[in-house]
Amino acid sequence: MNKDLVLKALGTVQEPDLHQDLVSLGMIRDVVVTGSDVAFTIMLTTPACPLKHKIEKDARDAVVGAGAAKVEIKLDSDVPNDGKLRGLVSATVKNAIAVASGKGGVGKSTVSVNLAVSLAKSGARVGLLDADIYGPNLPTMLGAPTMGQPIGDKLVPAQAHGVKMMSMGYLVEPGRPLIWRGPMLNSAIRQFITDVEWGELDYLIVDLPPGTGDAPLSLAQALPLSGVVIVTLPQTVSIEDASRGLEMFNTLKVPILGVVENMSYLTLPDGSKMDVFGNGGGKQMAAHYNVPFLGDVPMNPAVRVGGDSGKPIVISQPESDSGMALLNIAQQVAAQVSIRALTESAPSIEIV
Repeated sequence: MNKDLVLKALGTVQEPDLHQDLVSLGMIRDVVVTGSDVAFTIMLTTPACPLKHKIEKDARDAVVGAGAAKVEIKLDSDVPNDGKLRGLVSATVKNAIAVASGKGGVGKSTVSVNLAVSLAKSGARVGLLDADIYGPNLPTMLGAPTMGQPIGDKLVPAQAHGVKMMSMGYLVEPGRPLIWRGPMLNSAIRQFITDVEWGELDYLIVDLPPGTGDAPLSLAQALPLSGVVIVTLPQTVSIEDASRGLEMFNTLKVPILGVVENMSYLTLPDGSKMDVFGNGGGKQMAAHYNVPFLGDVPMNPAVRVGGDSGKPIVISQPESDSGMALLNIAQQVAAQVSIRALTESAPSIEIV
């Protein structure tokens, strides 16, 4: 065995999402050959890669097939930057992902929190921005009641479960309503981007308020987005509102990473499923707009308990049906972001 034979063998292994071989993609690092023993590193595009075990197996089989007696593989990751210029952010934010819906009450904040925590669990550097200025509830849901002490003129995010988080909930008295018009909202969102010491992040998850108003417009102006995740319920009314939200981001030329269907069904004690809010609406919506369907999340009381207690279900009950669904959705989102970062040029954002 020698290094050239190893690279030739690995050149036959395809990255399933990018449809190129591992060598051409620069994913093979630190090849060491000792006699017939081989060691190397596979540099994944995200630590949350949903197909990392398949990639590892295919690489091992290829090198063994080329004559190696023993193969040692280390999995590492280097999250690609989407190439968008985020001049307002003092540190590097490689990818910014908005989570949106056309209406309230669909579980958008639940998806945002569990998405951020799932990515952090995988080893990524993650920030969470609560852009729901009028209804900031992420401090409770993440279990982070206070933010850090300011450093100079910079606000320091709260931290919990490996996630950095900033919210208007830290800056106003509990229960006090914010009666603000658009310009004040725009200013607050910009300050959360410019005046917060985020540090370097692989992913910044942005939890948007419902609707198609000032907040998403302000955000798109201030922070170029890698893409948006649309959250909906299966029911027709929710699909109609979510479709308006999706069309708004199409107008803003923000890529649609996919659709999540929340509260898809309730599993009964006998194992049967009850379609409380209908069936299959999210999948149909994704098919209609030709965007990925990222997955469905079943109803589970533990999701509500986790949100109220500050222990998201991907932490408290990761093996539950909802916990596994949300972990899988996080992997799908990370994969979509990597695919777009490596295969597409960054479009400009136009506000109309």
